Amino acid sequence: MEIIKLSTDILIIGGGTAGCQAAIHAKELNSDLDVTVLEKAGIKRSGCLAAGVNAINAYLTEGETPESYVDFVKKESHGLIREDLTLSIGQRLNLMSEKLESYGLVFLKDKKGNYVARGKRSVKINGENIKPIMAEKTQDSGARILNKIIATNYIVEDGRVSGAYAISLDLEKFYVIKAKAVICTTGGAAGIYKPNNPVEARHKMWYSPFNTGDGLAMGIRAGAEMTSFEMRFIALRTKDTISPTGTIAQGLKVGQINAKNEKYMVNYENKSTPMRLYATIVENLEGRGPCYLDTRGATEDQVEELKKAYLNMSPSIILKWNDEKIDISKEPVEICGSEPYIVGGHGQAGYWIDNSRKTTVDGLYAAGDVCGGSPKKYVTGCMAEAEIAVEAAIEYINSSENHKAVDEKTVAEEINRITAPLQNSDKLFSPQEIEEKLQKIMDEYAGGISQAYRVNEEKLLKAKRLLTYLDKDLCKVGASTPLEVLKYNEVINRILIAKALIEHLLYRKETRWKCYQERVDYPFLDNKNWFKFVNSVYEKDSDSIKIIEREVKKVI
Repeated sequence: MEIIKLSTDILIIGGGTAGCQAAIHAKELNSDLDVTVLEKAGIKRSGCLAAGVNAINAYLTEGETPESYVDFVKKESHGLIREDLTLSIGQRLNLMSEKLESYGLVFLKDKKGNYVARGKRSVKINGENIKPIMAEKTQDSGARILNKIIATNYIVEDGRVSGAYAISLDLEKFYVIKAKAVICTTGGAAGIYKPNNPVEARHKMWYSPFNTGDGLAMGIRAGAEMTSFEMRFIALRTKDTISPTGTIAQGLKVGQINAKNEKYMVNYENKSTPMRLYATIVENLEGRGPCYLDTRGATEDQVEELKKAYLNMSPSIILKWNDEKIDISKEPVEICGSEPYIVGGHGQAGYWIDNSRKTTVDGLYAAGDVCGGSPKKYVTGCMAEAEIAVEAAIEYINSSENHKAVDEKTVAEEINRITAPLQNSDKLFSPQEIEEKLQKIMDEYAGGISQAYRVNEEKLLKAKRLLTYLDKDLCKVGASTPLEVLKYNEVINRILIAKALIEHLLYRKETRWKCYQERVDYPFLDNKNWFKFVNSVYEKDSDSIKIIEREVKKVI
């Protein structure tokens, strides 16, 4: 294996929404900066925007302000958010939309030239090609782009991140990349829980199946503090195709009904995002399912517009309607919940950061779905965080000292760690089998789909115990292809994240976010004792997760 040593000013790990915008903004601020983007796929179609999107869901329409945006996010999250992070995002949301338009993204406009609103904080776009547009802008910026290169670990020297190790997808090259500052933009984690759809269709899910939590796991191993893993995100989606329900609900202005044709949301306390999911789960559990979005009565023009919207992000639902000869103007669209994800863009699980997006480890910054504390930031919010992180990273590198060369023994140890299955003679398991074991454990004992997302102490403790057994199976995994080695490393990362998640779920003894974090043994909201953040740090010597409590600070 060829070892390639590189040095750069700013290393951006992850070429999705936040990663691309970080590179673009860095070169805008200083064209002389050496900026490197490390992407395990190809930036043209990687990350959550790979298939496109039909709306910008974090935009302040007329009458909305950064402060009202913070209020909205707080209400959706039972008050427990990082107000400082959310406010700084809100202050840049509309600027990010304007930048996307300047890159070439098509925004729908009315006769006066204003963006067409889809709600109080959402505007319509033609967004099938949003990621290719951002990728082209990134390439034009002059940043170095390393596609099909997978980051495996941070380089940590004296408690400071000074780069990253990475390997090529074909396993022919191993990279030692030194950097004056590192920005993690790798997104959240899918694949920890058993998915809705089995076998070959298992990657038909809400979140990008290729966002496997690599950056989160690297941060955990490096000793970075994490927050709010217990606030998993579970999406309310269309049955089978797992397409967005908001496209229908907002596009047609329709509500949810059960099998008895009842508008069941009137029986629940509010219409927040988690409550719409929770109500649907309860209706099914109590025998009033399936549940639907009531599209009956939609006009021909409305259905046509809806199909156009889905073509921008989820064409599979249109194929389903066509194959099954479904007329949604005459029959409603069935809805269900996805499996849980660890994500900081819709939920608020991720790195614990300060308002400059610096993590608790010197030299390491984060942006986008990998950041915790500020949910509902979506595309433009991730871009805003990327710009804030870049600005802080540039200030940091201007005052930082040079780093020493990486020890050759350390490089060899990292290569051996990630390629271990190639040398394993005791090949009892494939990476896929370990992944399926992990997903079965998490589904049955840590609140997956089969458990209606509910957890209790006894089941969580059993999940914790079973994960320790799974650790022992890892040394019996064999691999014979580069893809299997990649899958092996992804499942290692997922198991570590699952361990942290279990500790978070165990520690918060209340139910703050129904479905997302529902403790049936502590079924009520408890602001007196639990209006605080549950954070964690990995302690390498004991191979354990230490929980830390952090207080909530008001900004507005």
